[in-house]
Order: sequence, then structure tokens, then C-alpha cells
Amino acid sequence: MSTEVDSLAIALQLMVAVLGGAIRVGTPFLMVSLAECITEKSGRINLGLEGVLVFSAMGGFGAAYLSGSAWVGVLAAGAAGALLALVHGLVCSLPRVNDIAAGIALMLLGTGLAFYLGKPLIQPQAPQIPSLPLGGWSSSPQVRAALDINMLFPLGVALAALLSWGFRSTRWGLVLRMAGDSSDAARALGYSVNAIRIAATALGGFIAGLGGASLSLYYPGSWNEGLSSGQGLIAVALVIFARWSPWRCLGAALLFGGAGALGPALQSVGIGWGYHLFSAVPYMLTLLILVWTCSPRRSLQGAPVELGVSR
Repeated sequence: MSTEVDSLAIALQLMVAVLGGAIRVGTPFLMVSLAECITEKSGRINLGLEGVLVFSAMGGFGAAYLSGSAWVGVLAAGAAGALLALVHGLVCSLPRVNDIAAGIALMLLGTGLAFYLGKPLIQPQAPQIPSLPLGGWSSSPQVRAALDINMLFPLGVALAALLSWGFRSTRWGLVLRMAGDSSDAARALGYSVNAIRIAATALGGFIAGLGGASLSLYYPGSWNEGLSSGQGLIAVALVIFARWSPWRCLGAALLFGGAGALGPALQSVGIGWGYHLFSAVPYMLTLLILVWTCSPRRSLQGAPVELGVSR
């Protein structure tokens, strides 16, 4: 009987650790996937969000360190992300510029600038984003630690709700979707497709910047050159998996976050074998999702027509 109780307690602790880790690790995924969702809804792909994520993480950490305020760092990270994404939007508006090539160039630019400008920030400690202590009801330190929620996560959930409603029920949402589904129709109604896509790309960059702030100011909570680990690129696959739906982006972000938290969660209950294998789960999951979604037998329902991925 004692063995069964111990096993149940370990299983419960593992579930709580994975749930808490899914929220903690999944917050940057959520922000970047919502950013890419907005950008792609307008008919443009931004593969440079990896560079935006890294650059905004560096900018947010530096601003928080210099100002002594984590929230100043969050705003600075959003501004840095919007600025870099704006460059992508402007460049892609030029004739004969390919979105994919421009995105790769932006990724290299953002990461290069972040590594160069962020070298003095590797050692210092900056103020951290406060947590929401949702585990106060438990007497277990592990449960309380697992349920300390990043305050940017509720903001991400609110953004998913706002975007889901906005795409469906507001004028700006309908105009954005029209630019992504039929640029000719948008021009016929007097809208500037380039202006819509530039604005959507910059707004997406600001939201992706909040994901960068989550990385450097919450978890792992420091600045270093290996901070992102490709999360910006994974978010592109995540948006396709979510079928360009903000609510599904939330679910997919939690799925990827839970996959990324599986290794540390197993360590927390004393299971140390295969740690590096479990750390690779998000990348294996990305590969499987890309293979699954690119199957010729599956339609990409919900894909903006101007992206060309559904043709």
C-alpha cells in the first residue's frame, strides 16, 4: 500500500512539474507563434523571428539591467522586436524581394547584433519578471515552485483571445485577412497591401519581443548567446500545426512547452537517465509535425492564400 501511495505521489508531482514547465517554457513559443500568426494572416512569412527573439531578449535584458525595472525591460524588448520586424516589412515591400530570403537575412542580422551588443551583459544580473504564485494552496515546495506562473503567460492568453475575436469580428481583422487571401481585392477597395503587411509585421515583432523578454527576464532569466535554441524557427512550424488559429497556437505552445519541460520534470522526481534525449523532444516533435502537415493527403485548411502554401 505504501508503495502505491508513493508511486501516486511521484506521478502527481511529475504531472504538476510538466504542467508548470509547459507554461514556463511555452510562454516564448506562445508569443512568437501569435506574432507569426498575425504576420502570415496578412500574406507574409517572417522566418526572421528567430533573430527578432534573440535581439529582443538582449535588448530587454539590457534595459532592465540599466533601469532596474523588469517592466521597462519588457517594453524595451517589445520595441526592439518591432524595430527589427519593421526592417523586414520594409525590405519585403520592395520589388522582387523574396520573403524567405529576407527572413533568413533578418535572422542572421538579429542574432549577430545581439551577440555583438550583448557581450557586456553575459555576467550581470537584471531584475526578473514577477511570478503569479498559483501554488500557495500546497504545502509541497515542488508544487509551489512548479505553479509560479510567468506574468506574461496570462497576457499571452489574453492576446490569443483578442486576436481570435479580432480576426473574426473587427474591421481591422477582416482587412488583414483580405490582404492575406486576396491582395487584388484589398487594392480594389482602396487599401494599401504593403502598408497592411508592414504594420502586421511590426506588430508581430512587438509580440515576439515579449517572448524574448520572457526568455531573458524570467526563464532561464539571463542573457547568453545560446538562449533561444531555435524557438523562433520552431514557431513557424507551430503556426502551420495550429492552422493559423490563435487559440490553437495557445494549445500548440503548451504542447511544445510540455515537451521541453519533460526532461527537467523527470529529473525533479529523481529520473536522470536519458536527459539529453528528452531535451531533444521539441525538435523531434517539430520534424514530425512538419512531415505530418506537409503530407499531400492533408489540406492546409485556414492557410492565407497569398502565402502560396495551400496551392
